[in-house]
Amino acid sequence: MSDTKSRPELPDHLSGNPRSPHHVAECFEHHIGIRLNGKERTDVEEYCISEKWVKIPSPKAKDRWGQPILITLKGEVEAYYK
Repeated sequence: MSDTKSRPELPDHLSGNPRSPHHVAECFEHHIGIRLNGKERTDVEEYCISEKWVKIPSPKAKDRWGQPILITLKGEVEAYYK
């Protein structure tokens, strides 16, 4: 399998929610990896490298529309393509 497309540069702030103004669909055509404090996270919904935080969905709590409430974790954030 050859990758003929060049990968776009990952932005400083990226969200997985298509309704967010920080969602960049071209980035999600490739697998993205996130490290928080040196450990890989697979459940990240949104991140900001400059502000050093990631948001992950709560395992049980939901908002009034049935979407999981996002929990903010702080630390050194690194985003990369797998």
